[in-house]
Amino acid sequence: MSKSMKNTALPLTKNALTVLERRYLKRDEKGNVLETPANMFERVAQAIAGAETEFDAKADVKKISADFYDMMANLEFLPNSPTLMNAGRELGQLSACFVLPVEDSMESIFEAIKNTALIHKSGGGTGFSFSRIRPANDVVMSTKGVSSGPLSFMKVFDAATETIKQGGTRRGANMGILRVDHPDIMDFIMCKRDQTVLTNFNISVGMTEAFMEAVKTDSEYDIISPRTGEVCNRMSAAKVFDHIVDMAWSNGEPGIIFLDRLNRDNPTPHIGQIESTNPCGEQPLLPYESCNLGSINLSKMIKNSQVDWDKLKVTVQHATRFLDNVIQANNYPIPEIAEMSLANRKIGLGIMGWADMLILLGISYREQEATDLGAKVMKFINDESHATSRQLAKDRGAFPNFKGSAFDTRHEPEIRNSTCTTIAPTGTISIIANSSSGVEPLFAVSYVRQVMDDDILVEVNPLFEKIAKERGFYSLELMKLIAEKGTIADFDQIPEDVRRVFVTAHDITPEDHIRMQAAFQQHTDNAVSKTVNFCNGATRDDVSNVYQLAYQSGCKGVTIYRDGSRDHQVLSVNKSAKSSEIDIPMENKKDGRKRDRPRTLNGATYQMETGCGPLYITINEDPHGLFEVFTTMGKAGGCAASQCEALGRLVSMAWRSGVQARQTVKQLVGISCHKPAGFGANRITSCADALAKAIQMHMQTEDEEYHKHIAGGGACPECGGPVEHEGGCSVCHSCGYSECA
Repeated sequence: MSKSMKNTALPLTKNALTVLERRYLKRDEKGNVLETPANMFERVAQAIAGAETEFDAKADVKKISADFYDMMANLEFLPNSPTLMNAGRELGQLSACFVLPVEDSMESIFEAIKNTALIHKSGGGTGFSFSRIRPANDVVMSTKGVSSGPLSFMKVFDAATETIKQGGTRRGANMGILRVDHPDIMDFIMCKRDQTVLTNFNISVGMTEAFMEAVKTDSEYDIISPRTGEVCNRMSAAKVFDHIVDMAWSNGEPGIIFLDRLNRDNPTPHIGQIESTNPCGEQPLLPYESCNLGSINLSKMIKNSQVDWDKLKVTVQHATRFLDNVIQANNYPIPEIAEMSLANRKIGLGIMGWADMLILLGISYREQEATDLGAKVMKFINDESHATSRQLAKDRGAFPNFKGSAFDTRHEPEIRNSTCTTIAPTGTISIIANSSSGVEPLFAVSYVRQVMDDDILVEVNPLFEKIAKERGFYSLELMKLIAEKGTIADFDQIPEDVRRVFVTAHDITPEDHIRMQAAFQQHTDNAVSKTVNFCNGATRDDVSNVYQLAYQSGCKGVTIYRDGSRDHQVLSVNKSAKSSEIDIPMENKKDGRKRDRPRTLNGATYQMETGCGPLYITINEDPHGLFEVFTTMGKAGGCAASQCEALGRLVSMAWRSGVQARQTVKQLVGISCHKPAGFGANRITSCADALAKAIQMHMQTEDEEYHKHIAGGGACPECGGPVEHEGGCSVCHSCGYSECA
């Protein structure tokens, strides 16, 4: 451990400690935590510094380890989650993102599914292009039958992902991409109208320059058969574009990426073409490539109310060296990934805490000064990272595929890493660092979160809370009002200069989001993961205009989210909600009395297949919402029947006492036993899980909007807190849950 940190408490918040204990710290076979956060940082620093001896037998590993420890323990830099979780441990898989090839053959498809399982098990996310698969109803020469098309195979990938829980620390995540000139593109665009399918996929349409030009001129474009490579149809580009916009307006998907732009910046075109990205879209990769990511916390790069360029330079140097060492220390899940990753040595150094830096400097996110500073900061990081990589090339050698690369053809000096910078979403690691996420603005200054027993917690941005207390306008009542409003723009009791800098995602126009993304993109080797937030009242034309602006501004892709489009967001019990959520007589909540049972209740019975046999679950309601549940096991008697009866009684008592239905679902869903049943979306992990899913089914029948809230991510499925749509993903900053982790 570094001498400078050995006797100093780590600057970790309660939320950070909770996330670390739940997801990152080493445990024994019984689940007992075996290390402290300081132990974790020390474990990671030593493991990554240990790679130095592969390049220099006399390397001062102890000093380098101390440098790595200091920047992590001081929360100045954090690597991606798999590195924090697995470095120095038996698994040893350190990369966050991978791309696997999917060729047009049954052998290739199921080989990719097998490799996906291995990657997800090790903690990584996967991206695929399904563009090589022949369309549905195309001829299959070997059998004289017809093909089922890329969408049917995507569902197989989705089902495989559903069964893998990544060791209980990270859930599987996929990116599915289809070229806009594929014959099945319309089916792909519409495939997530039903939000209960492909739940383990983000999807994006791969745009081409030809398509975007055809949109501009309102003309048709060629549809290409992947089997023959020939033009098989022509379609109206404007109509296809309008369908993409309509679906994105409806629920945020599909996103779009500009494939020709990705390949314009492909550093190794002699090795292959880029067809896909990682699940959040910021990391374009060749087939079998992986990339390890890390982010510098810009909120720690301030000194005397100015950017501390000297500290930032040193941090970039250490972080670039750290990430190059990760490539060497990594235990890759399959040989093909090891070979490609070591040959191209891609790293992705990015940032978090950008919104915090602007606040500390007194700059509003929506001002031109912020955009200009963003470009300046990212250019500095990119230049210094490249300079460090070139120095590493002198000491260790260039990446093996350097000859013939874009660097070589431009006659540039040798470089150690084919790419150096990426801006990733930092949902979980930004919780650890207590910083804003990636290059996103603040999602909220304050919000309320309901936890167990209907307790209400007011979460306040730490910088805002500090300023409010220093300047004398802090009060719990004000924080609650801000949480209900979602913005401080209209609060006259808050000084104007504070309101100016504490802007949130919805105070900022979509055009401002794109301009900030473009400012960082122009100095980033790979891509920038960001969500463009729209208010609920935004129109389809608003979405269309942003897509066009993203293309014109040099972005490599864009993800949008219209507030409330995918879910019924419940941020506060004071907001309107459906009867199945909180419509309980207030007098019963105040005095603790439970509702009396009427003589007659309406309900429904659901048959759930469990490992113990069929379980029949009857759910009844009174005028105020869910009231009681009864369970009957198909096999009479036994422990399972008695346990299910006990569960039913407890859930019924909870509902009658005012506990929300979603809280009971949250507590029961996913509980596992030794006899699970079913596969994919139909998998039941225990009788308790069956009860939770029956309740969800019932709420879907009674209230479709509530179902979208559960399935779409309006509330965190783990803690019930509000989910933020940022960085191309859905993240809960209360507990660290990430839809794309």
